[in-house]
Parts: sequence; C-alpha cells; structure tokens
Amino acid sequence: MPVANVKGLSETTHAKLKEAIVQLESFLNEYAVPQLVNGDTSEGAALFYKGLLADLRHLLVYSETVYEKIGIVLRRPNFDTESAERSLYEAYHQAVAAFFYPKNECYSEDGRYAYTGQDAIRFRFVPTRPAREIVLSVSKVYEELRDELAYYENDYMTQRRMQGQK
Repeated sequence: MPVANVKGLSETTHAKLKEAIVQLESFLNEYAVPQLVNGDTSEGAALFYKGLLADLRHLLVYSETVYEKIGIVLRRPNFDTESAERSLYEAYHQAVAAFFYPKNECYSEDGRYAYTGQDAIRFRFVPTRPAREIVLSVSKVYEELRDELAYYENDYMTQRRMQGQK
C-alpha cells in the first residue's frame, strides 16, 4: 500500500479511535451496574450489565493501546510505513474485533440489518437507554473502522508471508 495511503489511513484511524475512547470513558466513568439495573431485580439484568461493562472496558483498553501505537508512529519525524501497517493490523484485530465479537455476547451484529439503514446491533437483554446509546454510538465508529481497515483483515498478513518467503 502506498505510504500516503497508509499515513492518511493512520490519521483517520487515530481520530476515530479517539472519538470512541472519549465516548467509552465518559460512559464508564458515569455508570456502574447498580445505576444501569435501576430497580430491575432480575438476576439476568445484573449479569447482562456486568458483562456489558466488562466488554466495554476491554474495548476501551484495546482501543487506547492501538491509539497510542498509531500516535507514536504519527509523531515520528520519518513516517515508518511498516510500523503503521502493523498498528493498523492491530487496530482491526484488536479494537474492531473486540467490538464486533464481545466476550460476554451482550450484543451482536445482525448482518440482515446492516444495509437497511436500521441499527444492526441486537441486544441479548433490553438495555437501559444510556447503555443502548453508548453501544449504538460507538458502533458507527467501529463500523467505519472495519470498512476502512478491511485490507488488514487478511491481505496484510498474506503480503507479509509472501515477503518472508522471498
């Protein structure tokens, strides 16, 4: 991939990760399980919110880690394309994957709705408004990242292996 494309993609990925990080930090600093359960005494509600908050914390950590790596690459006086591509690969396989494949499976993407203009995210339990809004809000960021970083899903590693065999 040309250097200009990698640098531009690194800059947009960095900005989008920052956007998601700000939203996630704000939500996680404001809400805890008791506030989200909000009087629902069912055991399922508490388990759902514990899992959701755990997944969002993991997503935040992965996003921050990749954000820092891309930031380091962008701050260097000489842009290192190889480091940038490795960081973009990690952005796809860590941050984007953490959003779309959460460990606790409190939500999932239903591909049937992805191109209809409707929200493609489906929740396992009906969440409170703030929980629903944070997931749907950051889903837009991670969907854009997934589309932009699709090259790094598979093609990047194939290219690296082929270079190693030469």
